[in-house]
Amino acid sequence: MPLAKRPFEEDYAALTKGCAQVIEEGDLRRKLERARRQSQPLVVKVGFDPSAPDIHLGHTVLLLKMRHFQNAGHRVIFLVGDFTGMIGDPSGKKATRPQLSREEIERNARTYAEQCNKVLIPKHTEIRYNSEWFLGGGPEGRPPLGADGFVRLASKITLARILERDDFQKRWNAHQPIALHELMYPLSQAYDSVALRADVELGGTDQLFNLLLGRDLMREEGMEPQVVMTVPLLVGTDGVEKMSKSLGNAIGLNDPPEEMYGKLMSISDETMWSYLLLLTDETEAEIEEKKKRVAAGALHPMDVKKGLARQIVEKYHPGRGDHAEAEFVRRFSKREIPSQIETVVFELDRGESGVAVHILIAKLGLTSSVSEARRLIAAGAVELGGLKVSPNQRCEWRENSAENTFNLKVGKRRFLRVRLDREVT
Repeated sequence: MPLAKRPFEEDYAALTKGCAQVIEEGDLRRKLERARRQSQPLVVKVGFDPSAPDIHLGHTVLLLKMRHFQNAGHRVIFLVGDFTGMIGDPSGKKATRPQLSREEIERNARTYAEQCNKVLIPKHTEIRYNSEWFLGGGPEGRPPLGADGFVRLASKITLARILERDDFQKRWNAHQPIALHELMYPLSQAYDSVALRADVELGGTDQLFNLLLGRDLMREEGMEPQVVMTVPLLVGTDGVEKMSKSLGNAIGLNDPPEEMYGKLMSISDETMWSYLLLLTDETEAEIEEKKKRVAAGALHPMDVKKGLARQIVEKYHPGRGDHAEAEFVRRFSKREIPSQIETVVFELDRGESGVAVHILIAKLGLTSSVSEARRLIAAGAVELGGLKVSPNQRCEWRENSAENTFNLKVGKRRFLRVRLDREVT
């Protein structure tokens, strides 16, 4: 893929759009200028530890930045941390992470590689695994680093340097345990940059220490240090915590288009601007212009958010953006149920004439527990047949009654048509 021919400053602006830090900017400019002179693309590395099977929009912030480098003609490496994933990234963690098995890592890695193609250009994406240099093998047939290699590697970095890391410092000062294998994580990630001879490494702001350690280790190995570029962590739908599936505030790439659209419409107006910057191809100037129009009352924030949601749905579900928007209007603006709704049969226990609603929705998997079901009912977030459910309300089965089938709504986006069934004795 040839290097882009657009003007240098335009190229530079596209590559650095939305970045939190570029270390060092002068180094990046020199590398880009040299790449143009020599018609030699930069090696751009991004590491992903497959700690969970699904990619969400938080991951795509980095993927989109990788795509920007691909569009400019550079060599992009999607590095799967199948070795480092078995250690577990301690970034932002207050305790030692549970280690994943080799089977879990490999299974998650396969789904990562498949899902990244929704953002990246597949034929111009090089997928590598860091087990290649740590355990041996890979396309280059590398020998394993081995114990002696790891000892030599560890001699390059001091314990004091590792403990400069903020999360390690906090745990050390709080007298919380730090397992020795966790100290190996930043060193291993840094060595990835040496193995790939990276010109640029991209990562979230929580990865800054690891990325800078890569610069240090490259210098120790006599290499030109990589440029470090960090992107902000995407805030989840709660508007507070970073997007994470475990926190329940994530929007998955594999979410159905209607669900993805609905989740995007649930974010705050303030959060909307960072989503536009980090998840779309709109320029900073275009986004600033929208902000000014909203502040002046010439543009409604809801219209901006609808445009954002439609763009993102269309990006990951081509041809479904307009339908997802129409479905949202149907369900929320017009207060109608979805045009397609799943029907389930709930069989009552023998001898039971009915079931409490909080038990019903928990058993149907619409909540994670009975207590959560009770909390949602108390908050007025559960409806039966369009009417809010009261605490301890029951659904009673009646022979040959149409009322045995009803629409159930839990929260803003979960709908089911339920049919009560009972064995007649």
